[in-house]
Amino acid sequence: MKTALITGTTAGIGAAAARAFVAAGWKVVGTGRREDRLQALQEELGAAFLPLVVDMRDLGAVERLAALEGEWSGLDCLINNAGLAPPMSDLQDSKWEDLETVLETNISGLVALTRACLPRLIERKGLVVNLSSVAGNYPYRGGAVYGGSKAFVRQFGLALRNDLAGTGVRVTSIEPGMAETEFTLVRNGGDQAASDALYAGLDPMTAEDLAETILWVASRPAHLNINSLELMPVRQSWAGFAMDRQS
Repeated sequence: MKTALITGTTAGIGAAAARAFVAAGWKVVGTGRREDRLQALQEELGAAFLPLVVDMRDLGAVERLAALEGEWSGLDCLINNAGLAPPMSDLQDSKWEDLETVLETNISGLVALTRACLPRLIERKGLVVNLSSVAGNYPYRGGAVYGGSKAFVRQFGLALRNDLAGTGVRVTSIEPGMAETEFTLVRNGGDQAASDALYAGLDPMTAEDLAETILWVASRPAHLNINSLELMPVRQSWAGFAMDRQS
């Protein structure tokens, strides 16, 4: 039985991925900050799911994930899903503590965990799946730090493939557009109305759509690498140039 380590499994894409992988016969180590949600997911999925409370900003705890022993010592797939975005403020109006949380979670924690897991992934000729975003490919106002962090994630994965040449380890960047999860709710400080307004009439992607995509990537034959995969709902496209005209 193969084992996947999925970060950020307390909601959204991470929780959906945990369900999809367990249903496909995998064992899943799932991390997150909210213990109650992890325990609820463990009760749902049973012995195939190991819940671990981990904050991606705690680099010591992150690195210890690569030292699991016994039946959980094998690692065939690392899914770097945990991530968040600061409020939609122009950089000059933002709060540093909000930005720092994003940088530590989306970049530092991801790199530390990936680096720590590589020996086991190399041993099993496994797979790294990094959750980037279309925000890393297309700029928008208020997205400088979040988009920058996701551009890093994409480029990190592409360069990591070079480092891992000859090891048999595959690396994929998944770059979703609008998916209706808790992501926007968290970004807006729990404002459900703002989240609902953003997705209204758009028929956005779901967490399950993306979980199925990740599982498909993990199910490809060992000689095939999906370098990057960008997905959007049909009703979303990239924006045109912004103009600031003189009055």
